[in-house]
Amino acid sequence: MKFTVGVALSPLDQLTELAKTAEECGFTSIGLPDSLFYMKSQAADYPYTPDGSRFWGPETPWVDPLIAAASMAAVTTDLRFYTNVLKLGSRNPLLLARQVGSIANMSNNRFGFGVGIGWAPEEFEWCGVPYERRGARVDEMIEIIKLVLDGGMVEFHGEFYDFDSLQMSPAPSQPVPFYVGGHTGPALRRAARIGDGWTSAMMKFEQLQTTITKLTELRAEYGRSEVPFEIQAVCIDRYGRDGYQDLADAGVTDTIVVPWLMDGIGFDGELAAKQDSMRRFAEKYIADPIVAEVAR
Repeated sequence: MKFTVGVALSPLDQLTELAKTAEECGFTSIGLPDSLFYMKSQAADYPYTPDGSRFWGPETPWVDPLIAAASMAAVTTDLRFYTNVLKLGSRNPLLLARQVGSIANMSNNRFGFGVGIGWAPEEFEWCGVPYERRGARVDEMIEIIKLVLDGGMVEFHGEFYDFDSLQMSPAPSQPVPFYVGGHTGPALRRAARIGDGWTSAMMKFEQLQTTITKLTELRAEYGRSEVPFEIQAVCIDRYGRDGYQDLADAGVTDTIVVPWLMDGIGFDGELAAKQDSMRRFAEKYIADPIVAEVAR
């Protein structure tokens, strides 16, 4: 099983050093979150906390994940990066295709595109995009971005987006993997239908097991059972070697961890303390890899 470091809510001046340490320790990837802005009042509940509240405030540091990926890729060699997840609904697919293609090329194909719709109506409306029919619109966006990244002259004529022949060069020399986020039925169907993997928000182990089973069924329904598929998980009730073994046996291929939180160090903790936590974690779980007992 692979381990990804989640760097959400960390001070921005720590990110490149955290990336270098993650690579030194043998972590596979950095997971990059996305939030456009903090609205004083929210029109919808945040879907991943019990009471619908956000666990960050207006002063919490965020950086555009695509810019962060480019910055961290510049100071590393093998470490991968993926958005976890970028909210597509409020953005433009052609502009995103240019950005994603650029990062893939400049990082030597070390970027994975984790995508979601977005939960906040304000992020849509204040960026000039309707909140209604957001799922169907995002489906077109993904189709467009994949089409453009494949290279060559392409055109698209859909319900929401329409353009004649164009080309963005250079196309990435390898396909950019798409990881689909979300816990709802439509999100899981989207992941099974077009994704190279599925990425979770915070979930308990039993929820993960149920979701992985559902994804397996859906992938079979779409005739994609034999296609490689990542399961990237943030599990909030399985830790330690036994816990990570449980996750691997359940089908998780990549566990997203924040080692310093396990050591009682906050999101805004000192860089050196976070680096020490990463090294201790790597000694325990990466130096002696965890392998699924049942082939998935």
